[in-house]
Order: sequence, then structure tokens, then C-alpha cells
Amino acid sequence: MRSLRAGRLTYVVLALFTAGSLFPLLWTAIAASRTSTRLAQTPPPFWFGGNLGHNLQVAWTDANMGTALLNTVIVAGTVAAGTVFFSTLAGFAFAKLRFRGSRPLLALVIGTMLIPPQLSVVPLYMLIAKLSWTDRLQAVILPTLVGAFGVFFMRQYLAHALPMELVEAARTDGASSLRVLWHVVFPAARPAMAVLGMLTFVMAWNDFFWPIVALTQNGSPTVQVALTGLGRGYIPDQSVIMAGALLGTLPLLLVFLVFGRQIVGGIMQGAVKG
Repeated sequence: MRSLRAGRLTYVVLALFTAGSLFPLLWTAIAASRTSTRLAQTPPPFWFGGNLGHNLQVAWTDANMGTALLNTVIVAGTVAAGTVFFSTLAGFAFAKLRFRGSRPLLALVIGTMLIPPQLSVVPLYMLIAKLSWTDRLQAVILPTLVGAFGVFFMRQYLAHALPMELVEAARTDGASSLRVLWHVVFPAARPAMAVLGMLTFVMAWNDFFWPIVALTQNGSPTVQVALTGLGRGYIPDQSVIMAGALLGTLPLLLVFLVFGRQIVGGIMQGAVKG
């Protein structure tokens, strides 16, 4: 069997795509190390300056980034864990369990993805106001704790990755439903759970629309809400705004550096473990 080898053109294309992907992050770091006056000049700077530490300190203080980062970790982590758990349960039910109305219910779940999220803002805000949850983290966590995309994603994966014979064998051995989920379904769904958890964590971290409605900058802000305070004023300091954006991006990079190998290993893992 002839092995495939990458040519020079492949490496050139990969290098170009890598450079294009890293350029926004590099430019954010360069802009955060300069002054706002220098950023307004032509041509713009293409290398680091000496104001990075000062701009980071100003952004950290003015935007209350310590509290914002902690709140965002809580929100994104809880939403990701809840979405993975509940989506796996619902996906297993739709993929392998026989019950009346499963197809209409699945169609209804998928149909909710067609509804613009802006339509639910007013009734959802009225609900959290009646519950006295305004400017509290549960107002952001609970409405996004499970979504139609996650349910459909896990359903499609489990429909092909989990043999029904394995579930029936576990039930024949006397395993309860909880034990089947813990020892059969969750190990089989681990690769998809890793991908869904990663995607959900990133989306929850970057979510801006609903948090800016439910939270305030002076109360319990997330990172995206806190960054809006840096853009206020008659003449916003663009270098400080870039420093705040850099502070909000670094935790995501840290997550990928720490858990990237486990996530990729989970994706490449194709065996069903009992």
C-alpha cells in the first residue's frame, strides 16, 4: 500500500492558513502594547511596544476583569457541563429508546433551532425579573443549560456509535438504567461529549447578547459585559480595549493548551468501551 506524503505546496498552504489564523491574536497583542495615538497613525505598528503591562493593568482595573473572569468561568463551565450531560441523556433516548411520539418530539426539538433567539428575549427577561434573578448568574446559566443543537448532535452520534446489542446485553445482565448510562452510554459517547463540551464552552464564553441584557457591568458581569465598559467615553482608548480583549482571550487559549490533546484523543477514539 503506497503511503501518502505531503509535498511542499501542502506545507505552504498550511503555513498560510496558520499565519492567517494567528494574525488577529498577534495584532491584538501588538495593539495592546501600544498607545491609542500610535494606533491612529499610518502606517499602523507591526511590532510590540512598551505599554503592554500598563494597558493590561488599566483594563484589569477599569473593567473589573478579576470578577468578570471568575463569573465567566462559572457560567461557561456550568453551561458546558449541563449541556453535555442533558444532551447525552436526550440524545440516547431519541437514538435508542422506543417510545410513543419520539419522532414528533425530535422534530419539535430541531424546529426550535429555526426560532431567532431575539424573539425570546422579552418574555425571558420578564420571567427572570419576576424571579428576582436580574444581574445574577443563574439568569444566564439556566436558559442556556441545554440546547437543541446538543441534543441533535448527540442523537446523531449515538445512533451510529452505540450498538443496541450492547445496551440489551447490559440489561440482560441486570444493569439498571443508571448503570447502563454510566457504564455503556457515557463511555461510548465520550468523543462526542468532548467535542460538544468544547464548542459549548467557547460559545458560552463568547456569548454577549443575552448576558448584556440580564447582567450589568457593576453587578455580576461576564467578560463580554465587562469589556463594554472599556469602550465608553468621548474618545475610547483603543489600546486599553485591545488589552481587555487580550485578557478575555487568554483563558480560552489556556483551555486549549491544557485539554487540547485530550479533546483530539477523544475525537480519534473510535472504540466502544464497556
